[in-house]
Amino acid sequence: MTEFTISTITELIMTSAPVFILLFLSLSGHSLAFVPIGGGASTHVSITGTALLQKVTETCQAVADEAGHEFKPTGPSPGELVQACLGPTATGEVSGAKFHSALQEIYTQNGLVDRDFVNSAPHHFNSEAFLEGRRLITEGVVAIKANIRNENFKAARETLGRVLHTLQDFYSHSNWVELGYTEPYINLIRPDLPLENLADVDTATCSDCASGKCPNPILPNILKEKKLTSGYMGIFSAAKPKGKCSHGGEGDLTGTSVPRGGISKDERRSDNVAFHNAAVNAATAASLQLLQDIRLAAGNNDFLRMMGIARSSVVCFVIDTTGSMKDDINEARSVVYEIIDSKKGTQDEPSEYILVPFNDPAFGPMTRTTDPDEMKRAISKLKADEGGDPPEMCLSGLQVALTGAPASSDIYVFTDAVAKDIELKDTITALIRTTQSKVSFFMTGPSRRLRRSLRAGSFEDYKVLALASGGQAIQVSKGQLPEATDVILDTSTSALVTVLQRARSHGKQEAFPFMLDESLKNVTIYITGTSLTFTLTNPAGVSQKQDEANGKLGTIKTAGNLWRFRLSADIQTGIWKIDINSKQPYTLKVTGQSTLTFIYDFVESFGGPHPGYAVLRGRPQAGQPVTLMLSAMGRKGPSSLSVGAVGLVTVSGSETLSNGTLTDMGNGDILVTVGAVPEGEFVVSLKGTDKVSNTEFQRQSTTQMSVSKVNIQAVVDSSAEPGKPFMLPFSVRTQGLGGHYSIQAKNDRNIPMEFPKSLTLTAGEYDNATLTITPPSSTPSGTDVTLTLEAKSASGVDSNYAVLRISVVSKITDFDPPHCEGIIVLADDCPQDVSECEPFQWSLSANLTDGNGTGIDKITLQQGNGNLTYTPLNNPPVIANYTASCCSQIVEFTSVDKVGNVGKCYHSIVQSAGPPALTLSLPLWLCLLVSALSRH
Repeated sequence: MTEFTISTITELIMTSAPVFILLFLSLSGHSLAFVPIGGGASTHVSITGTALLQKVTETCQAVADEAGHEFKPTGPSPGELVQACLGPTATGEVSGAKFHSALQEIYTQNGLVDRDFVNSAPHHFNSEAFLEGRRLITEGVVAIKANIRNENFKAARETLGRVLHTLQDFYSHSNWVELGYTEPYINLIRPDLPLENLADVDTATCSDCASGKCPNPILPNILKEKKLTSGYMGIFSAAKPKGKCSHGGEGDLTGTSVPRGGISKDERRSDNVAFHNAAVNAATAASLQLLQDIRLAAGNNDFLRMMGIARSSVVCFVIDTTGSMKDDINEARSVVYEIIDSKKGTQDEPSEYILVPFNDPAFGPMTRTTDPDEMKRAISKLKADEGGDPPEMCLSGLQVALTGAPASSDIYVFTDAVAKDIELKDTITALIRTTQSKVSFFMTGPSRRLRRSLRAGSFEDYKVLALASGGQAIQVSKGQLPEATDVILDTSTSALVTVLQRARSHGKQEAFPFMLDESLKNVTIYITGTSLTFTLTNPAGVSQKQDEANGKLGTIKTAGNLWRFRLSADIQTGIWKIDINSKQPYTLKVTGQSTLTFIYDFVESFGGPHPGYAVLRGRPQAGQPVTLMLSAMGRKGPSSLSVGAVGLVTVSGSETLSNGTLTDMGNGDILVTVGAVPEGEFVVSLKGTDKVSNTEFQRQSTTQMSVSKVNIQAVVDSSAEPGKPFMLPFSVRTQGLGGHYSIQAKNDRNIPMEFPKSLTLTAGEYDNATLTITPPSSTPSGTDVTLTLEAKSASGVDSNYAVLRISVVSKITDFDPPHCEGIIVLADDCPQDVSECEPFQWSLSANLTDGNGTGIDKITLQQGNGNLTYTPLNNPPVIANYTASCCSQIVEFTSVDKVGNVGKCYHSIVQSAGPPALTLSLPLWLCLLVSALSRH
């Protein structure tokens, strides 16, 4: 389904709240990105965006109702939606970047089904592959729910995008709407219900359509008997069973075989408008059904976390716990306590806390929590013990943090020793580039500590990794550490943006201009280096030197190699300049808080019947233009800013800027093509105009990237199962010199893997191989494994990587939801006149059972203002009791079993509403007795 119209989608949501319509229209512009080239504005993304935004809006409203505050977005931007959802009382800047990024991840994976599974009938419900298609949906939903339970939200989003594509294709590629059905086929997401009345392979289903554009070629007997069929699709062959319908369209070779034509409703044409619109409606409603099932299983808060609706600050500490680290651990504990206590109730309050300890040879486990008190307890338990050989397992601990923390997190590493596991350096670099997280090192050991072995790293390695991520490498004595950790307080904030970052490996006198705009707050300049001088000058010509601790422009603090220059609140907008004179290496970084920001991904185009763009899993290809998809976000949505220039700029050495050609995709989404790519490492630079203040602004990404002549292709097409080998085919190609290329693969769970240690490549040709990973049988269902695959030339000059996620999910046989039985209602005291309801109450009791299933895991009240209680969940059947005022006449509560199946219990005391229930004017104890006896 690739041609659903935006006008049809808009019609679907006209009955919703006006703010929802604005939100959808502001975000749906990405329907032109990661989708078929030239396909217009009507795509899977339109349908997915409509469903996601409606479900997020409903969930935010429910959370607001429960918290007792209004959910009233002030406008259509992602930031305004997130701010309204998080609550109106928390002060501070709110960025919608994480929410926008979450949407993009889902859209991207949805579109990639057309690239990675273009010839797979089940993924598109082509060729009557109904059972196989539903199996993909079922397995995908099981994986999504398991991932959410384990807080692996990125894995859940990626699977959700693929599942939604397959589900939506059913309504475009089958004859469901031709059969007259207007509601979704619930059996597709209810594996406990059978798929019925499927046409068998020998049953003819279509008449011949010579023109290829017949309104309804389905045979009359198929329509009369309500037989379900779908079009056959042939990309490489025109063969299909006799009498069967074709998918149709230019990419389908079977469309020329009798019966000719096709029944696909992907495109809106003059001959299929009604069926196309019906397919859009059904696909959107089906997407909403699936999202609601996931939401009920996950709960409102975790559903919103999966969607990136959370405060943007995440506190992530990786801490060396060897014997010499007592002072460092105490300081880290102090900083965590200060962050928790000082930022509580503001938008700067972290949405998540992560802690990973390491020493030698141990590292981990990771503590990940949304509860600040749990983080306090975890970091209070850290003790400095053991010692001996100084090199520690620093990078192993950092790897756990990078794969466990949300993307774009700030990670702080405390250590006084070099890395023993330096062989992970390339893996860490790949993870940094993939997650776009920033890593800052606080190093309190001697900077000239010698390596104990060739396998150990040095402090320079930490500096390289910090620079690659956009973080900082701060070297201080243990006594100076409290002064240096102000950086953590600065950066653990919401809506943090980078204005400028530069690094110089050979010091000299140099001037760095940068632009400060009206939206920026809490602007801070960081310089790491020794034996340097600098002068900061504002647009009016007022200056302040490095030896003026309290000057006209702000305050300066120093600690070790760190200079921290906090500008005064009343900063002047315009071009600022900092002159630095040094004979030693140094780094410069300018940050602030602002909702003016951007997100981006490097992408590549792909062809086929439904061409589009795919996010790169590694470095862009050398020798050709670099393409990125960029979304700019203003204070009042994308229309409140204009983008002037986007380019790639080098951070280190002689500065090179390569501006790109911009293609406006609508609503802030821009396709950027850069022909002349800078040599070495580069970042993304953006300049534009804020229409709210009519001032120019500049922003910079922090993660460094470079190009490569090596390319790795690998696709994860299913979940792994505990105790069973999982096969991952991959291909490697080089556009450079052929020869031997070493292959390395690492994962963050230390799961055994088998793969070829080298491949012999011929320039321009792919060489195929397979990696096998076998998760232990004890692996918990929902575990997310991050796999990094690297290919490197024999000379080591060129390399590339692919970072993939594999979900480990136990095989599920329980698809039956919990049941609500024996409902007994006492409501006779409720007056018929609603105006007299206040003094009266009604009650309900029900038995909740999961039969022979996995058992009930949680019960949640969905509708009703009464009080819901229930007996212990581990002692079935569970008896639920509900009491409410007669003014609250409806109750609905859900019971979720341990694998995520959702059962509902609904009743209305309004006579005409709800399913029939046993209503008795009996004492409650007698009703419960009758209920208990009825079970035997």
